[in-house]
Amino acid sequence: MNADLVTAPAPVPATSHLERVAAHACQLRPARVADAAQIHELIAAHLEEGHLLPRRLAELLVHAPRFVVAVHGDRVVGGAELAPLSRSVAEVRSLVVHRDARHDGVGQRLVQELVRRARLDGFDRLCAFTHGPGFFARIGFSIVPHHWVPEKIAVDCQGCAAFRTCGQHAVVLTLQRQPARA
Repeated sequence: MNADLVTAPAPVPATSHLERVAAHACQLRPARVADAAQIHELIAAHLEEGHLLPRRLAELLVHAPRFVVAVHGDRVVGGAELAPLSRSVAEVRSLVVHRDARHDGVGQRLVQELVRRARLDGFDRLCAFTHGPGFFARIGFSIVPHHWVPEKIAVDCQGCAAFRTCGQHAVVLTLQRQPARA
């Protein structure tokens, strides 16, 4: 009898914890030293893409206060460092978002927060060296020749094994200083 047939519900596709994160807004906050291990894991997981330079955990422990992280609960799902190169130029460094949390605006929010911090800290320009210049161009950065950022070349590039062959693009954002609050 057909009345006894029960239709099984359609299978629900398996999703990872972080795939569910994209449906919810992550919170941004300053990184803590305790976040360094998770930041290190995120960077290490993305090295095979060839878009990030490796970072040592010891270095991240020292520089953790310069990072902004995106968190979901107690899990770091993204991060980026505001690294000073000179008194007037800072760099967006080690921008990374977990694969399952990408395309939800997390990277853009991280960079926007670094822009805000760079302005407050009195920097004139914010730069990044990237394989994905379109991402930065969409949020106001300009693609420039590398030699327009001599601070980066002096601090990092000259000692790098991939100097002159890395394939990265230099991008720069000129910062408008925010007026002092009364």
